[in-house]
Amino acid sequence: MCLIAWNWQPHSDQPLLLIANRDEYFSRPALALHWWEQTPVLAGKDLQAGGTWLGVSRNGRLAALTNFRAAVRDAEVRPSRGALVADFLQGKMDAGSYLEAIARKAADYNPFNLLVFDGKQLLGLESRHAHIVHIQPGISAVSNADFDTPWPKLVSLKQGLSQHLQQRRLAVPELLPLLQDATLATDAELPHTGVPLEWERRLSAIKVLSPEYGTRASSIVALGRTGLQFFEQSYDAHGPTQAAEFHFTVQVD
Repeated sequence: MCLIAWNWQPHSDQPLLLIANRDEYFSRPALALHWWEQTPVLAGKDLQAGGTWLGVSRNGRLAALTNFRAAVRDAEVRPSRGALVADFLQGKMDAGSYLEAIARKAADYNPFNLLVFDGKQLLGLESRHAHIVHIQPGISAVSNADFDTPWPKLVSLKQGLSQHLQQRRLAVPELLPLLQDATLATDAELPHTGVPLEWERRLSAIKVLSPEYGTRASSIVALGRTGLQFFEQSYDAHGPTQAAEFHFTVQVD
């Protein structure tokens, strides 16, 4: 998952509306959004490491992950970051306690950002600093840097989500075009993360397009007080493939 934006309104009838794109190599095997066997988890699944990038549970928990972009390649022998999402969704720890536990061992993993919602609290973790982020009400986002680092695509997606909400267009399918914007940033706007300039350009779009690497899924989650809606559009190297949508009543513990 490389770009996530959300509207956090903890005292409203819809506390959390989240939209996200997962970017990955098209050759990396994965399953699209589905209910996992013998667990209360609704998520896609990375078949290489077994975890996930974004998911929800029947009791209204949510977790999402982004990697941190740097010129240094990730160490392959470290634990799967996707397991952090799956473990939270299947567990019962509150968001704060879970992130405190993960922060103590964050250096064991390749760098990441983790967003978790336990039904009451929405919190983030920046693993490089072992820093827990207390999410404020309103629109926020995270990409492959610290929370709310103003990369062009992050700023653009936040603006699009804000305009959408101001127009009171709340239907989930209407949010999908925000995640399908392939506009590239100008070179003057690009961050300097240490990757080659050609890649910096490709990765500057909300929807990343290239023959071997790009946006694999666009996801929209609308979490109400008692119900949850999860929509996902999948892509391969040639364009859109399958779409899935789930509605269910949240089972409060």
